[in-house]
Amino acid sequence: MSTRHSAKIRGGATAAVAVVFAITVAGCGGTGDDKPKAAGNPPSSKSQADTSKPQAPGDSPKPSPTEVLATVNGEAGMTLTVNSAVRDAGGFLTVSGQLKNTGSQAFASTAAWRGNELNGSGASVAGVTLVDKAGKKRYYVLRDTEGRCLCTTGLTVIDAGQSVPFFAQFPVPPASTNQVDFNLPTFATATIKISG
Repeated sequence: MSTRHSAKIRGGATAAVAVVFAITVAGCGGTGDDKPKAAGNPPSSKSQADTSKPQAPGDSPKPSPTEVLATVNGEAGMTLTVNSAVRDAGGFLTVSGQLKNTGSQAFASTAAWRGNELNGSGASVAGVTLVDKAGKKRYYVLRDTEGRCLCTTGLTVIDAGQSVPFFAQFPVPPASTNQVDFNLPTFATATIKISG
């Protein structure tokens, strides 16, 4: 009797496993009929709006900076706006913003922006410095192992009306320093507040 009873249980367990397997296969499998139906559905108004503006490959929408720490003028209609000065976890300070040509002609006098310290970076903002007046210290742009600046490079010509983003990384000032003077050659000095 015990043999018949165990055979009954094994048979029931096998049947239960078979049912679970059948349900799983039915749920995961498909005939593929649903794919043409999905492709044949008319696109929603949201997807039509998305396709109305073609984007270049690799082109992604860039958020416009909202905070303005300082705006200063340079030569020939150039304007520099600093949007952030943030202490990063890696032990450096990143300053970023926008350079805009508000003049009527292309601006090509960017050589002064690279300063005298870093000629290996080419056309760049490597000449920018920060001055901590309270700590009586000047900070220069950081360099990589090959001597190139950790800053925006490739700035040769800025067309009339064009705005280009810039960034520069510096050694981080002490935590007690909450503002510094930012100076890019040919622009007025701007006092900016550090966050982070």
